[in-house]
Amino acid sequence: MRTKKVRFAVMVVLIAMLAAFPLSASATHSWGNYHWARTSNPFTIKVIDSMTADWDDNLDVAISDWDDSSVMNVVEEEGDSSLKTRKRCAAVTGKVRACNAAYGSHIGWLGVAQIWANGNHIIKGTAKMNDSYLSSYTEVNRQHVICQEIGHDWGLDHQDESGADLDTCMDYADAFDNEHPNAHDYEQLESIYDHLDSTTTIASAPAGFANADVHAQENWGEKVSESADGRSALFVRDFGKGFKIFTFVIWAK
Repeated sequence: MRTKKVRFAVMVVLIAMLAAFPLSASATHSWGNYHWARTSNPFTIKVIDSMTADWDDNLDVAISDWDDSSVMNVVEEEGDSSLKTRKRCAAVTGKVRACNAAYGSHIGWLGVAQIWANGNHIIKGTAKMNDSYLSSYTEVNRQHVICQEIGHDWGLDHQDESGADLDTCMDYADAFDNEHPNAHDYEQLESIYDHLDSTTTIASAPAGFANADVHAQENWGEKVSESADGRSALFVRDFGKGFKIFTFVIWAK
């Protein structure tokens, strides 16, 4: 297990789901204004390893890639990898948890990134890999997916969703063959984290927010937008007082 670095957290739940098809492009790729609150850069954040052994090398590479950013130190933390824990993939305040399991081929997604946030501040996050699809994908495909899902947990959106190949895991190249971030991803992280916050304190959350069940679609809240081709959509579940869960889904074919 390689040495890794820790990061920081604040409160929204964003769910980015990776599918087997492209979407639409944008000039910048920050995910709204969502970021981890911190008082200095680089900040340290831990990624809890709740993955099976066949995913450990993929997780190590993804953490090493994102740790190359100048604004964050990413540290891997050994976690429980029992099937029960991986299926639930419960978020931990101040950290990101990475999980894999056979979540089902009926739910339509390859990977999901979720971020709990208060206002614009991320509190905790998860990255889930769906073995119901990915067990039959190539090692390169799997690396593309895990790199992207963990990238979402830092506040990054997709660089492109048209199917164009921009040589980054944050695009939707049809072949899913980009295993690493590119220079623009690191530049975008520098832009997202170019300011400092006055505190890292987590505000008290409304009842049900911290442990909300966000796995099933019926718990995602209201659909607020959808791409023209219907391949992606954004859902919002509002708990009041700035506490929201955002679910950004990209459907598998």
